[in-house]
Parts: sequence; structure tokens; C-alpha cells
Amino acid sequence: MALAWLSLGANIGDPQAQLEEAIRRLDAHPHIRVARQSSVIATKPWGKTDQPDFANMAAEIETDLEPIDLLHIALDTEREMGRVRHEVWGPRVIDIDIIAYERIEMQTGRLTLPHPHAHARDFVLVPLREIAPDTADWIVGLSA
Repeated sequence: MALAWLSLGANIGDPQAQLEEAIRRLDAHPHIRVARQSSVIATKPWGKTDQPDFANMAAEIETDLEPIDLLHIALDTEREMGRVRHEVWGPRVIDIDIIAYERIEMQTGRLTLPHPHAHARDFVLVPLREIAPDTADWIVGLSA
């Protein structure tokens, strides 16, 4: 089983409940086990700032899925929970990003690992440091 780290966020509806539901759905998948999860932090929006604050967290998962297959499960989970992509960095019911998968570095048209902006986003790094400080340090180190 591989380790991967996810960043989850929500800022419309009931963000706390939606984060809990996303974790429940991911953990219920036969090829994913949520091993650790951070506490939830409140953060200001990034990119598009005229929207409600976000609730953000990180999760460490064990999976036998390949990175692109994990991405598809994350996107399917977002859709099943009602996410509609109206605008980049806009409000959302749920957002699930793969931050890192093992120590794989890859860039395709669909997926870049580690996440290309993770090193610059406290809403990703603060929860990630809580559950996987070595992974957070690795991501930051790659950007230096």
C-alpha cells in the first residue's frame, strides 16, 4: 500500500460536515484507508478573496490505487457531494486535492505531484505538518 496526502476544503453549506462526509466516503472506498487526519482550520480564501472563509484539513491515506486513479476517485467524490466547478478558486461544497503520493514527482496534463502550489499555501501546509511534517518539509524543499 502506498501513502498519499490529501488536502480537503469547503466554504459553502456546512463545511465541517462536508469535510467529515468526504473523509467518510474516501475511507469507505475499497482501495483507500484514511490512516490519519488533521484538525480542521479556518482560513481566508486564496486566489479569489470575495467569498466566505474556508474550513481546511489534511488526510493521510493508504491506497493501492495509482495516482491518476486516486485523482479520479477524488473528483468523483467531489461530484457526488455536489461540487460544481463554476470558477477557478471559487466557493465550493468540497475540494479534494492530492498533495503528495509517496515521494513521486510527476507532471501530466491531469496531475502534477507534489501539488504545484502546496509549498506556498498555509491552508495546505499547516494541516499537513500536523500529520506528516516530513512530507511537508519535502514539498517545501523541492520548491527551494
